[in-house]
Amino acid sequence: MYMNQVLESTLSTDGSARDNAEQQLLQAAEVDFSGYVSALADELANEQAQPHIRSAAGIALKNAFSAREYTRLRDLQLRWRERVPDNVKASVKGLALGTLASKDSRAGQSAAQFVASIAAIEIPRNQWPELMPALVTNVGEGDDRLKQASLVTIGYICESEDPELRDSLVQHSNAILTAVVQGARKEEANLDVRYAAIVALSDSLEFVRTNFENEGERNYIMQVICEATQSGDSRIESGAYGCLNRIMAIYYDKMRFYMEKALFGLTILGMKNREEDVAKLAIEFWCTVCEEELAIEDDNAMTQAEGGSELRPYFNFSRVAAREVVPVLLELLAQQDEDAAEEDYNISRAAYQCLQLFAQSVGGDIVQVVLGFVESNLRHANWHWRDAAVSAFGAIMEGPDEKLLEPLIKQALPVLIDTMNDSVVQVKDSAAYTLGRICENVSESIDQQTHLTPLVRSLFAGLSSNPKMAGSCCWALMNLTDRFAGEPGAQVNPLSPHFQDSITHILKVTESPEGDAQVRMAAYEVLNAFVQSSANESLPIVARLSDVILQRLENTIPMQQQIVSVDDRNTLEEIQTSLSSALLAIIQRLEREIKPQADRIMHVLLQVLNSVGAKSSVPDTVFATVGALANALEEDFAKYMDSFTPFLYNALGNQEEPALCAMAVGLVSDITRSLGEASQPYCDAFMNYLLQILSGATNGQQLRPAILQCFGDMAQAIGAQFEKYLSVVSQVLNQSSTMTLSDGAFEMFDYFISLREGILDAWDGAILAMKHGEVNALRPHVHSIIKFLHLVSQDPNRSEALLRAAMGVTGDLADAFPGGEFAEAFRSDWMTQLIREVRSSQEYSARTKETARWAREQIKRQGTGGQGTQMS
Repeated sequence: MYMNQVLESTLSTDGSARDNAEQQLLQAAEVDFSGYVSALADELANEQAQPHIRSAAGIALKNAFSAREYTRLRDLQLRWRERVPDNVKASVKGLALGTLASKDSRAGQSAAQFVASIAAIEIPRNQWPELMPALVTNVGEGDDRLKQASLVTIGYICESEDPELRDSLVQHSNAILTAVVQGARKEEANLDVRYAAIVALSDSLEFVRTNFENEGERNYIMQVICEATQSGDSRIESGAYGCLNRIMAIYYDKMRFYMEKALFGLTILGMKNREEDVAKLAIEFWCTVCEEELAIEDDNAMTQAEGGSELRPYFNFSRVAAREVVPVLLELLAQQDEDAAEEDYNISRAAYQCLQLFAQSVGGDIVQVVLGFVESNLRHANWHWRDAAVSAFGAIMEGPDEKLLEPLIKQALPVLIDTMNDSVVQVKDSAAYTLGRICENVSESIDQQTHLTPLVRSLFAGLSSNPKMAGSCCWALMNLTDRFAGEPGAQVNPLSPHFQDSITHILKVTESPEGDAQVRMAAYEVLNAFVQSSANESLPIVARLSDVILQRLENTIPMQQQIVSVDDRNTLEEIQTSLSSALLAIIQRLEREIKPQADRIMHVLLQVLNSVGAKSSVPDTVFATVGALANALEEDFAKYMDSFTPFLYNALGNQEEPALCAMAVGLVSDITRSLGEASQPYCDAFMNYLLQILSGATNGQQLRPAILQCFGDMAQAIGAQFEKYLSVVSQVLNQSSTMTLSDGAFEMFDYFISLREGILDAWDGAILAMKHGEVNALRPHVHSIIKFLHLVSQDPNRSEALLRAAMGVTGDLADAFPGGEFAEAFRSDWMTQLIREVRSSQEYSARTKETARWAREQIKRQGTGGQGTQMS
């Protein structure tokens, strides 16, 4: 294989040629990884090679060491460690370091990425001790090109998420700081070098804690960064303010001196900078201050509640600065970009976010300053200032005491509702969003008699008036339904008089398929909120609504034959998804009362499933709707199983669409819980599909927790008939229980906890299934269950839900074997301690503690032969 020819082909505009070249590279890496990496490094380092070939070599090298999945990344790193001889490693690393000095900046950039990839493998193992000194020397003695590339390399190394590398970088903090501070000083004439140094410094701040503890070193670092905020280069200034943000988040306790001497004035100056990126990062500095002080207050409150005395330092920076910073933020609110997309983050939106945080951090102290601004600008001739005034009022709806805000809101509501008729859509949108903030945070200030009717009317009028404000109006309406829904199952609630008109209005807005998609989707979400919040008096309206939604859904089925473009398909899928979601909300609200419509609902849903194309997202929502119908009908859903299971089996076997497959797994749980023993004829197929998913490389790990929970639901549904599956399920559970959470793998914590919850759910289902008839089938697995409970008790990685599940399994297992044959295990010190810990915790809910007490009672019965009661 001629490497340069293959690399040339990877950049081809011919798709087949490009794919063929990429396959050749993959094959070469598999056959001879050492030779492959060596050849790519040669091409990257070749100053005579064309720039695009060198770039392609850099991309291939990056891909050889990159993976999104942690396990795959570890496999790629292991390949370098075990399949590349030391002499080849030394040669490749030398070529990469040499390429940092290349005249081709793109090659230098690629080399920096490659060096960082190797560093992630070798630095934690002390296998490249000369790397950091070499980079420091480059920065101190090299030309500008080499300085910049070396600093970029340090930045890449420091920004890595690899936990092993991050742990090991601490011992290199002196070398890192020497390089980046030298490059970031004001004496550095080359602005590109200085910018690269500032970026690397920002990435390294987490690893230089020891240096930051030293006052002299800290002062010098802060001096270099503060000087960089005044460099005159917007990139460097932005990077410097980014550094200050990170320093405040990491080293808040060291910032009192610098806030008094420099940072207060520098950041206010930065907020007024004409360069938007600089101004936004200066604003974000104060966001960081507020967020950190809110977190400190929470931490200290928790420490005091637990009887502790070691409180974190708290300097009240935000409260002291509010009188100076908030007026600047209010002015910046008026720098809106009328052409900005909803997701654009500009100065005005940064200022709004910061104002929100100040309100949360300093509470009522901010109110008078903001009110003065609102009163001065609410009727301003320039819409920018009117919009800023409305937005400012909304920003302070969370933080100040509600009693302080209530009279202000009552006074402001008529004005805000009137502002919904402003001539400028941006102002109307901000008014709608502010009304939503009021409904969300200070809803008790809204008087049902005085405000509700004009509020509902104005928001629906806004929903119809302009697509740009549809999102804000709908969000406000959904918050309004939460506020006035009343108690679940109430005969009447404050929304009842408005319910029919609201539904009619929404149906009109969503009627035309040619209407604005954004408005239509948002309006259907409001429809769902009104349905879910409806009082019993409105249920006949909800029932009639189901006819309209079903008819609309039926009307979409022939539209599949009329699709001529991708836009047509997207529009149809959006409509079908929204209608299916509306049907889901109706079923959940009517519950058993949906039965008269069930035949038609299933007929239409099956038609939709039969008509949608491959890769469609519609089946996800349809499956959720079917699950809701199964929950509502319970055993009466059995009549639809034969016609529905082909679609369910197809989804379970569709490993290429993880979302649909996951939805199908959840639906198996819904169906088995609903049908109970009537689900038994389908359980063989369910079990086979679930085991196939677990054995697959694509979704096996991701869906394992849900599948284990599904085993538990299936066991409880079919009772003693689950015995035929117990052996294979126990193997899966024992295998799953061996997974551990490595130190630093925080991104895996939620998965790890859900996996263990799934294991306990499955065992509990099996225990409950077996204990009333086939308890002897469970006996061989008792020690495995107790061993896993012991593992949970000793592991600090756990949650309340996990411990509650552990208590449930403990109690049910003790109840299943009351004769005392396992009494020694049940009364072991670790189990006694675990139950006591859960039962006496002040942090856990009453439900969790009651489950622990119940488990304790079942253990007390050991040896008495008495049967306890099941704890659900």
